[in-house]
Amino acid sequence: MPKVSPMMVAPPLIFAAFVALAAVGMFRDDPDGLPSTLVGLPAPGVPEKALEGFPPATAEMLASGDVTLVNFWASWCPPCRAEHPKLLEMQAAGIPIIGINFKDKASAAAGYLIEDDNPFIGVGFDPQGRTAIDWGVTAPPETFILAGDGTVLYRFAGPLVGSDYEQRFLPELKAASGQD
Repeated sequence: MPKVSPMMVAPPLIFAAFVALAAVGMFRDDPDGLPSTLVGLPAPGVPEKALEGFPPATAEMLASGDVTLVNFWASWCPPCRAEHPKLLEMQAAGIPIIGINFKDKASAAAGYLIEDDNPFIGVGFDPQGRTAIDWGVTAPPETFILAGDGTVLYRFAGPLVGSDYEQRFLPELKAASGQD
C-alpha cells in the first residue's frame, strides 16, 4: 500500500474546513448582523469622566424608564459624521441619546459637538476605549437600544444612514418603543 504524505492531505482538509465555515456564515439567521453578547442583559456602565463642557453620561440615564440610545462615536470618524444629522433628527423627535466619545482628543470632540450641534443628553469621555471594550464595541459608530430598565435590546454596528438604518435599525427602535 502506498504511503500518503500528510502534506498531500492537508490542503484538501484546510479547503474543506474553509468551505464549512463559509457555509455556516452564509446560512445563519442574519448574515449582515453583528450579534452582541449583551442583548438581554443590563447595560454596562458609562465612563466616569464627562467630556468637558457637556453634561455627563450617568448610570441613571441608562435606566431612565424610557427607551434610550447609547451611541459610541469619535470626531475623527467619517461614518460618525455621516450619521450625525440622523442623531439630531432623533433628538428632535424626543429620543434620549447618550454619547460615548472614545479614542479621541477632548478638544477635537468638544469642537465637533459645538460646531455640528450636540444630540446627546449626556456625553461620556473614554479616551482609552475601556468602556467601549465593556460594551463590545469594535469600531465607531455603534449604537445600542436600551429598554427603560437599562436592558440592552439591540446593537447596531455602523452609521445610522440609508436603507440599513431604515430596514434594520428603525424597526428595532419602533419595536422597543412599542410602535410596531
